[in-house]
Amino acid sequence: MVIDEINYKIMKQLQDGRKSYREIAKSLSITENTVRARVKKLKKEGIFSITGLVNPDKIPDHTIAFVGVRIKNLSILSQAEEISKMKGVVSVSIVTGRYDLMMIVMFTKEFGLLQFYSDELSNISDVVSVETFIAYENFNLNLPYIL
Repeated sequence: MVIDEINYKIMKQLQDGRKSYREIAKSLSITENTVRARVKKLKKEGIFSITGLVNPDKIPDHTIAFVGVRIKNLSILSQAEEISKMKGVVSVSIVTGRYDLMMIVMFTKEFGLLQFYSDELSNISDVVSVETFIAYENFNLNLPYIL
């Protein structure tokens, strides 16, 4: 799918997920049906989704950690997909540098780092090492609430 300037403008306007298609159409001088069709196609192609996001710094007793992971073999894609389904995992990225994967993980008082490592990540046999970076303060970080 080709993403043109109109698609980018629609996606930008939908950063406010409650904005109506009518308002977007009016501001872009296109029809409401055009906005609806384009959003539907963007969603179908997996390019765009509309979801509520939270600021983790504003939610009591929640912590965000960035976790670098080194994998023993070259099955990085399957490992990343498996890890992405674990409790607390917001996202997993295959990256360059000294790690193979970089994760964003959300913790609470009831589900912390130790529990994540012992109950979740320990089930991945090809993990060579991990390094955890606890986020003390975040700027412009809004995430889906997954716990």
